[in-house]
This record gives sequence, C-alpha cells and structure tokens, in this order.
Amino acid sequence: MKKFFKILAWTLFCIIMMLSVALGTFMYKVKYGFPVSYETEKPSIQFPADKPAVLVFTKTTGFRHAESINASIPLIKQLGEKHQLFIYETADGGVFNPEQLKQFKLVIFDNSTGRVLNDEQQSALEKYVVAGGSLMGIHGAGDDSHRWDWYEKNLLGAKFSHHPLNPQFQQADVRLSENVDSLFSQNLSKQWSNTDEWYVFFNAPKDVNVLYTINGDNIIPNGNMLWMTDKNFGMGPNHPVAWYRSVGKGKSFYTSMGHSAAVWANPDYLKLIEQGILWSIR
Repeated sequence: MKKFFKILAWTLFCIIMMLSVALGTFMYKVKYGFPVSYETEKPSIQFPADKPAVLVFTKTTGFRHAESINASIPLIKQLGEKHQLFIYETADGGVFNPEQLKQFKLVIFDNSTGRVLNDEQQSALEKYVVAGGSLMGIHGAGDDSHRWDWYEKNLLGAKFSHHPLNPQFQQADVRLSENVDSLFSQNLSKQWSNTDEWYVFFNAPKDVNVLYTINGDNIIPNGNMLWMTDKNFGMGPNHPVAWYRSVGKGKSFYTSMGHSAAVWANPDYLKLIEQGILWSIR
C-alpha cells in the first residue's frame, strides 16, 4: 500500500511539473515570442502598374490569432477588389527590404506578434514609414511581444499591459471621437456594438489622434492570473480602441480590436478596417 501511494505521489508531482512547464512555456511565448530564423530572400512579386499595393503581414512568433487571421484575409482581399488595390499577403519577412517596401502604399501587421523581423528589416520598415509609407496594426500587433522601441512608440504610443480574463470577451459600445480626420471618419458609424478581447495599456496612447473609444468602466478589466496579481485595472471611461498619427512623412493607424473571427463578421468593424486602409494610402 505504501508503495502505491508513493507511486501516486510521484505521478501527481510529475503531472504538476509538466503542466507548470507547459504553462510557463506558453506564457513566455505570449510575452516574448520564440526566437526564430528570419527570412532574408526577396520574394518574387509582380506589382501591377495600375493598382496601389498593400502588404498584409501575418507572421507570428508569439501568440497566433489563427482564426482572426484566417477570417481577415479573404475580406481584406475583397476590399482590395472593391477599391482596385493589389493585396499581397505573406508571413515571409524577406519582403521587408528597401527595394520592395517602396512599392507598397501600406503595410498591415495583421495580428503579427513576437519578434518577426531582424534588425535590418526593422530598419527598412522604419525608413519606409518616415519617408512617406503607412503602417497599420490590428489587435495582436499591439501586444508587448515585439520588443521594438520604434514600433511601440510610432504605431502604438502606449505599452500593452493585459486583457481581461474573466470574462475574456465582453460587449461594449464603440464611440467615434470628435475632431477626427474627416477623410478617416467618413462612412464610419458614430456608435456601434462590438464583442472583443479589450486590450488594456498602461497609459493612454501619446501623440496620437484617438478615433474610437469605449467606456472602460463598463467592462471588467481584471487580467490577474496565478502569480500575476497587479492586472486588475482598466483605462477608465475614455478607453481608446483605435487611433492614428503622422510619422515623419508617413502615417500609422492601430486598432486593438480584432481578436476573433467573429469580429470580422461585424460590418462596422469591417468598415473601420476599410477606412483605415483608404486613409493610409491617400
């Protein structure tokens, strides 16, 4: 009998240890992304002469929002057809070179997480934006796994803290801000309902124009889990969820909405993405 309990205890111990390692590995990936090799070979791309080009980048080394990414691609391509745009979707970082980047009007980080570009590729994107290109980020593109100061400052203007966990997805009314660029806000609803995983940042984004907000007091922002006990805070009644700014001669636009495939079925959200693309390429 003693031998049985000894085996049982060791079995439970091993199970707990394996679960702890699995959880720790997952948390590390979400926070930092796993180191990967970087693609450096230039892809072969035939750019149409009569269509503005948009690069949709879906590479992830951190948490992968696979359902959202998969739902977004056909819809973004439909927007491309509607507005006569050339949509080039890839998870290959080799396209981030000066010669090919300058062919694009807009680069979209579509839920791209983790360290996805090497130093030279990051520098190429920075120079592309400052010289007049546009950068757009969707949801996961705004978490804290990228480890890229320029990116965090110029796309986000804020540092990601957490998202709610209980419940993870919550409904909120999305409200259009006043005094925003009319070229951006045209055709956008002044208020609409969305259910999403609402990102909480440590501070309101700096040096940006806030496009949409929610009332953060109407959601449960608690992101505490296990040893993380300092994530029970939100962003108050004016919680930004979409914003834009100028970067040198270029532009950046980010929305923290877009976690799941269901969000892409919301016509008001899709209109936001459409207007974000049109504003960026003007």
